[in-house]
Amino acid sequence: MTLLAEIGIWIWFIVAGLLLLGELLLPGAQLIWLGVAALATGLVVPLFEIGWQGQVAVYVVLAFVMLLLGRRLFPRVPKASDRPFLNRRTEALIGRAFVLREPIAGGVGQVRVDDTVWRVVGEDCPAGARVIVTGVDGATLKVRPEGAAA
Repeated sequence: MTLLAEIGIWIWFIVAGLLLLGELLLPGAQLIWLGVAALATGLVVPLFEIGWQGQVAVYVVLAFVMLLLGRRLFPRVPKASDRPFLNRRTEALIGRAFVLREPIAGGVGQVRVDDTVWRVVGEDCPAGARVIVTGVDGATLKVRPEGAAA
């Protein structure tokens, strides 16, 4: 900590500059608040002639306050996706109607969705019947006959 004593208050401006530069290089909007706290510490220290231990304490308190203030002023809002089912393909099939490729016999059958054959479970129906997907269980679609009560 003798470096802090030798450099004086300039250390806070150097730290502020490095943190603000880091914010430009690393996304996240966290380093900016730490940089602002270091800048504020550099401005407050000469007013009260605080020793290095006090300077570090002032910085820690200001950093905490600035981080809380930053999160309060700029809350993270998740972006709405133009493809909400990108990694949840099966959920996108719920509510859609398909023609059975193989009959549902014993509660199990197959349906073709685009270029993929899916296993389906539901009440027995003949091949060629239209079914509506009502749910998903892993890679198995739960279906009901089209026109049947939901």
